Amino acid sequence: MATTDRPAGVPEPVPYRLKRLLLGPPLVTARIRKEKLDNRTALGVLASDCVSSSAYGSEEMLRVLVPVVGVAAFTLLMPVTGAILLILVLLTLCYCDVVMIYTRAGGSYVVARENFGPDVAQIAAVALLVDYVVTVAVQVSAGTNALISLAHLVGDGWTGLDHLQVPFSVGMVLLLAYGNLRGLREAGRVFAVPAYLFMAAVGLMLVVGLVRWALGELPHADVRAAGAVPLGETGDGWLYGASLFMVLRAFANGGSSLTGLEAISNGISVFREPQGVNARRTLVTMSCALGVLVLGISWLAHLTHALPYTDGTPTVIAQEAHLVFGGGWAGTAGLVFVQLATALILYTGANTPFTGFPYLASFVAEDRFLPRQLTRRGHRLVFSNGIICLAAVSLALLLVTDANVDKLVALYAIGVFTAFTMAGSGLTAYHLRRREAGRLWKIAVNATAAVVSAAVVLIFAVTKFTEGAWLVVVVFPLGVWVLIRINREYRAEAAALAALPPAEEGDRPRWRRHVVQILVDAFDPAVFQALRYAHEIRPDEVRAVHVAVDGPRARRLAARWAESRATDVPLELVDCQDRRLERALIDHAAATTADGDTALTLLIPHRAYRTTLGRLLHRGGGERLAHALEGLPSVAVTVLPYAVPVPGKPR
Repeated sequence: MATTDRPAGVPEPVPYRLKRLLLGPPLVTARIRKEKLDNRTALGVLASDCVSSSAYGSEEMLRVLVPVVGVAAFTLLMPVTGAILLILVLLTLCYCDVVMIYTRAGGSYVVARENFGPDVAQIAAVALLVDYVVTVAVQVSAGTNALISLAHLVGDGWTGLDHLQVPFSVGMVLLLAYGNLRGLREAGRVFAVPAYLFMAAVGLMLVVGLVRWALGELPHADVRAAGAVPLGETGDGWLYGASLFMVLRAFANGGSSLTGLEAISNGISVFREPQGVNARRTLVTMSCALGVLVLGISWLAHLTHALPYTDGTPTVIAQEAHLVFGGGWAGTAGLVFVQLATALILYTGANTPFTGFPYLASFVAEDRFLPRQLTRRGHRLVFSNGIICLAAVSLALLLVTDANVDKLVALYAIGVFTAFTMAGSGLTAYHLRRREAGRLWKIAVNATAAVVSAAVVLIFAVTKFTEGAWLVVVVFPLGVWVLIRINREYRAEAAALAALPPAEEGDRPRWRRHVVQILVDAFDPAVFQALRYAHEIRPDEVRAVHVAVDGPRARRLAARWAESRATDVPLELVDCQDRRLERALIDHAAATTADGDTALTLLIPHRAYRTTLGRLLHRGGGERLAHALEGLPSVAVTVLPYAVPVPGKPR
């Protein structure tokens, strides 16, 4: 099926030509297809968001612990990492259940909707939408940190790129948005490469680090280097009181390592049959890879004492690579490999929400909890409105936080773990209603995952409240209320339409008399085109109306109209001394149809200018007037465009 060409001689509008230039030719609906992926490719495509979070999870834990307990933070890092991995196991078991039961993309939103109803499901919807927005900001900022860290270490302390953190991150978001508006598909196999490169790079770093540690050659970082996070003093009671509060904060920060775990359940539709089985296998593989990466990076930090820097660079993983691989060309090559792979997977992980957010928004809009515009595919068969919304909010978040990963993480885990909580709770309710083999085990696993995830949300909300989590705490109930309010409006509109009785007369006329009036603003061809149209529809009466906002001008127009031999339609002047044009037209239309037997069609000539300057110089008010009159029951308004010729060009 080909696109429909315009008739010869009818030019395309300038905005459309610009869109075609930037995005390429439009794709026809028949091009929509769902590409099915094998497990290896699906792992690479869908794991980017999840696996890449290991690049900053351990660092975010240390950022909280080091200022409080000093070098003891590197010892405490391991049990906190262990707690994170236990949650990873629980959530993996939970989402294995999700992908086996719910094979439609949507993840925790679909689980919550099917088990708790559409209203409660909006909690999951808001959680996932917030998660997608923050994911873009965090991943892009962390990817830029990886590149700047490489410049720091390879350039021997060179800091010339530090001031580019925000503009480079903003530029990357714009680039990702542009690519997705052109129809960049997440399912493209090229997106599987960065995940495997990153796993290979970190795997190589861990192997070399293990060998050097076994040989006693693994060096330590300078914990008192300029710019590093200052070391706290370790005391006898450092695990009590306020310091325990810091441990909980570190645990909450570490929860950012688990973001993206729901990606497979959200993208289950890309798997080959049997979808549930293949998705579960891929999920287990991804979780194992994530666990090894998080544990390995924390373990290297424990051994090397690589610690965060106040400005975010060089990152902990960059320092580990620098210490593990050492100097020389081989060490530099290893460092470059790790950092480029890290930056690449982080940027790829930032691309994942550009598919997930628009699809989820379209699901929610189909359920009438978001504006229906989000269900429409755009120029290149993508959900353009969703992509633009995601990019705009992510850019605002980057600018407000100065693309600082530590500030952004404060907004991160609440949305992620709220979605985990909804998935675990929904599956618990699902299994409670059924009698099946292994039911008690599934209830125990999912209920535990829900309780633990809810506890993480609570810990994060309390411990990070003053660091920005308050914003998410406020946004969540507000967002749920807005979604439910939108749904209530849609339902009220549907109910009002359903309550209308069918017309007893069918399509026969309701009025005995039909009057057509042309709104006249000037004596020009647009008005006479409207007059010709009025005669073509053969009403009972045709009249011209001018609202006399300017008395002298109205009298001049009436005199010229009377002198003209071009029409015998009378011109009526409607007085409007208070210059309220809409009010005067409403009163006039109501008076015309007051007898209940008269229908009025008001024609509004609209001069359409082809040039940009012409459109800027002439403000069109036809739509505004039509909107003002739309509530009158016996009045129909039609705006008739008249194309004004371009000076110097033939019509």
